[in-house]
Amino acid sequence: MTDASTAGSRPAPPAAPLGPGEPVLAFDVGGTDIKAALVDAAGRLAELVRVPTPHAGRDTGEAVVAAVAGLAERFAAGHPEVRPRAAGVLVPGHVDDEAGVGVFAENLGWRDFPFRARAEEALGLPVSFSHDVRGAGEAEHRLGAAAPYRDVVVMAIGTGIAGAIFVDGRLYTGGGLAGEMGHSRVADGPLCPCGGVGCLEAVASAAAIARRYAEASGEAVAGAREVLERAEAGDPVARAVWDSATDALALDLSHTVALLAPEAIVIGGGLAQAGPALFGPLEEKLDRILTFQRRPVLLPASVGENAGVIGAALRARDLLAS
Repeated sequence: MTDASTAGSRPAPPAAPLGPGEPVLAFDVGGTDIKAALVDAAGRLAELVRVPTPHAGRDTGEAVVAAVAGLAERFAAGHPEVRPRAAGVLVPGHVDDEAGVGVFAENLGWRDFPFRARAEEALGLPVSFSHDVRGAGEAEHRLGAAAPYRDVVVMAIGTGIAGAIFVDGRLYTGGGLAGEMGHSRVADGPLCPCGGVGCLEAVASAAAIARRYAEASGEAVAGAREVLERAEAGDPVARAVWDSATDALALDLSHTVALLAPEAIVIGGGLAQAGPALFGPLEEKLDRILTFQRRPVLLPASVGENAGVIGAALRARDLLAS
């Protein structure tokens, strides 16, 4: 469900520009790659690149800031006519937006790292800092499938699972902890890297689906896409794993509906590429669980694979506007 990339590769820019505004830098840091973009005054992505995320244990935060600074220098050399006035930086894990701190990232090694302050020092620019899924969710809420709705959840299902929550049109962060849907308990197992048991992320993320199939069948697979292909070809183990994943997702979404009553739930990330094979059973199972609750529209995300950098750019412009 994920695409391969090489260092310095250039993903295709989005079809729709961000619109006129201040030129900015945008960085979407992931566990595997950093996507970076230079956005010009017309709202076009003057350059968009992807490079490997550096992993340096407890020093990964500093290594990421150094990579961000290096990418900014690369953009300046290639596009001297575009002079960014701010930057947006998104990272995974537990993020305190207001303090500008990456509190904890289990897969990347940092704890309480002052990303905003260090990035501002390295770039010489004001920096907007947030969680990667919240940033991508903002892009989806302003420019994509979530745009028509004021009460909406944008959920990303990939290596992990998390969501961006919009209540009355405003992003709700809960001190950086809102939207951690992947760590709600939906089953009696397996163990989750967070220390919990039966977390949604350990059952229904793309990585979990592939891992659970390999454990049950004794056969390694390339990813969740291959598990789905085997399920559709009649493999009973693959079918059981896929069905249990959609069961868990429907259960988790029922909790979201009971608590927030969203008008819509927009689903993105690698697993959403399964299309009707995901949305069909998910909608059917959710409908069976719900009784009097408002039934949300389930929609695929529409901004595309660059939603993170687009969201980071929007946040950088917001910072300047404020």
